[in-house]
Amino acid sequence: MTGRPDPTVATPDVPEYHQASHWGTYTVASDGQDITAVTPWAGDQDPSPLLRNLPGSVTHRSRIDGPAVRRGWWEDGPGPSADRGTGRGKGSYLRVSWDDLLDRLADEFRRVIDTHGNHAIYGSSYGWGSAGRFHHAQSQIHRFLHTLGGATRSVNTYSTGALEVFLPQIVCPETDVSRGSTPWSQIVEHTDVWLALGGTPAKNTGTNDGGTGDHPTRGALTAYLNRGGTLIGVSPLRADLPDHPDGGVTWIAPRPGSDTAFLLALCHTLLVNGHADHEFLSSYTVGHNHLNDYLRGHTDGIVKDAAWAAQLCHIPTEQITRTAHQLTTGRALITATWSLQRQQHGEMAIWAVVALAAYLGQIGLPGGGFGFGYGSMNEPGLTQTPFGLPSLPQGPNPVTTRVPVAALSDMLLRPGATIPYATGTITYPDIRLVHWAGGNPFHHHQNLNRLRRALARPDTVIVHDPYWTAMARHADIVIPSTTAAERDDFTGSRNGALLVAMHAATARHADSRDDYDTFTALADRLGIGAAFTEGRTSQEWIRYLYEEWRHRVTTDSAARDLRWPDGPPPSYDEFRARGVLRLPTVPARTMLTDWRADPTGHPLSTPSGKIQLTLPRDGVLTLPDRPHQPTWSAPAEWDEETSHPLHLIANQPRTRLHSQLDHGPLSQASKIAGREPIHIHPVDAAARGISDGDLVRVFNHRGHCLAGAVLDDTLRPAVVNLSTGAWYDPAAPTPVPVGDDSSTYDPLAPANLDVHGNPNVLTSDRRTSSIAQATTGQWVMVQVERYDPARWGPARPVRAHDPAC
Repeated sequence: MTGRPDPTVATPDVPEYHQASHWGTYTVASDGQDITAVTPWAGDQDPSPLLRNLPGSVTHRSRIDGPAVRRGWWEDGPGPSADRGTGRGKGSYLRVSWDDLLDRLADEFRRVIDTHGNHAIYGSSYGWGSAGRFHHAQSQIHRFLHTLGGATRSVNTYSTGALEVFLPQIVCPETDVSRGSTPWSQIVEHTDVWLALGGTPAKNTGTNDGGTGDHPTRGALTAYLNRGGTLIGVSPLRADLPDHPDGGVTWIAPRPGSDTAFLLALCHTLLVNGHADHEFLSSYTVGHNHLNDYLRGHTDGIVKDAAWAAQLCHIPTEQITRTAHQLTTGRALITATWSLQRQQHGEMAIWAVVALAAYLGQIGLPGGGFGFGYGSMNEPGLTQTPFGLPSLPQGPNPVTTRVPVAALSDMLLRPGATIPYATGTITYPDIRLVHWAGGNPFHHHQNLNRLRRALARPDTVIVHDPYWTAMARHADIVIPSTTAAERDDFTGSRNGALLVAMHAATARHADSRDDYDTFTALADRLGIGAAFTEGRTSQEWIRYLYEEWRHRVTTDSAARDLRWPDGPPPSYDEFRARGVLRLPTVPARTMLTDWRADPTGHPLSTPSGKIQLTLPRDGVLTLPDRPHQPTWSAPAEWDEETSHPLHLIANQPRTRLHSQLDHGPLSQASKIAGREPIHIHPVDAAARGISDGDLVRVFNHRGHCLAGAVLDDTLRPAVVNLSTGAWYDPAAPTPVPVGDDSSTYDPLAPANLDVHGNPNVLTSDRRTSSIAQATTGQWVMVQVERYDPARWGPARPVRAHDPAC
């Protein structure tokens, strides 16, 4: 989308308020109770269509009106939910006063800490609840829990978990790749051939954590192709690539899960055809001879050539050899979206991307090398400001226990179990209290039926949320939070170089409160109020954070010499009046260019200071799923192809950010009879008697859901696409057993049919490997059939957005 989204433009006679979110900078018009219209920031060349979801969001019927407590917990006390008559995910809620709720909540924190210790609290805030620098759910809950004595918390992300853990072991930290990525300007000017694993889906680049300003991706892609650049996109979905009237775009659609084999075959073809850069490999990498042996089949007797990969990828041999040749015709860039590592053995796909770039020998040269995340978020490709932005101090966490975020269900179901992780091990704590703010794991997490069993185990689950999401419906204590439109704040991101004042545009909805006010009242009851607030109200904190940052960047000698596009940062009051402050940026630089120029003076953070094409076999590295070099292993999910023959791609939706504002106008307009759309190739639809617009049942052995069929010939046959983010809505929630024994729980029972189309009832809770323990939720094997009401009964209407209390 280019230009301003017409349905959201405000009329001139209505006052506007500066606002910002993860998907843009804008002003909103308000009637005092809700957002009525949105106008994108004038400096945004391609405003995100997600802005269309904002009008009507403040007073939507799915808002939580006031404090609510599950009747079973209130009357019977804390304990695993299956021990009470009204367990999580079912039963009724009571409306209670704020004072009564906070008193009981303080008592429960004291009980858990005194009896089990702070490590028995799991304090999570995985999500994109607000882009604000102060009203940031993760900062708020972590500051509170750290002041209280600490809590177990998650590490890594669902988006980049494998990259975060594994990339530093072989080349450099993930943040160096995302924040220090080669900028669009250099790609447009210098790159000749761009091999994009996962494509370059511009729909994902509308968003950025911490907020965003300009959206340059579509313009940069157009400029690159106009210059004559070649884009080779590797994805089962043609929609992951741009269209261009003069060509320049090649679509390769391998079988999902085969990317590593494709990359290794490219390396082999370069090697045997004499196109591998041996001088670069010898000077800048460690272990290339071992990888050469593996590619040639000396290690396991299997030559990793194009013919071998073609059988695994289900694409022609000639397509692989032709791609390898194209990469040698000019400056080549190898990139992968985050989707590539969100699958079993995702670490190997990462390693193979880096290895292919090393074989080409152009890492550190303008427009060459590798990158991750282009097409996954707005951050890669943007230049960054050289200093940090204001943030609420969280303080140190006295509890050192950390658990990978994708291991949430496993942690709750197997307390005391020890798992390998990174270069060591982790022992799961015995979690008794889950405190969640600012996220919805029923969107992010996999195998939702297992997650429901896991959430039945703790004594107490507390959730802060503005809306009755599935996570709120599985809580014992539901705390109604405000949205960004209801409070003052400011936000910004280093990549994108913008700081934006956020003005409260509406009154607080019903009896909701800012999380800061909730935590302040709870901290007072627990005797840590002064330490938590430091004597400041929220307005005083916002002013303090800005002014402290302003003083820091204007007195630092390096920052003082920078060119500020709008002049030096003004006073807080002037900043709020302006609304937008553009920040200075560092000069555009190719990633790893300093290391390329002087590898001794600027070594990488790896043990050798070079790119590791092999890793040592010691300690936990001797585990079977931790190979010595980039290695091909077939995903276990392929074993299910006989009974569930369709590859389901569970990607980011184009009509919302994750599950946020699923009830919004843009998101709702994409539904088919109220259900999430599933795209299916006409050949696969015809074989199943499915027509466009039919209600279908999507299923495997983990669960089943309903969706609306959309016939689409722009995806690979035997592939279906059901995006994430539809709010989980089981037909009739049933009791779940405590523990990991699912013998009394049938995920395929009619009552457990998700009627809305959430693909995570189908995805596997299996993790990438023992290296990163990251998510594998990108794709899964399924079967699709027309919905049969004679077997399953009339399809229940979607009620996910109705209030629970």
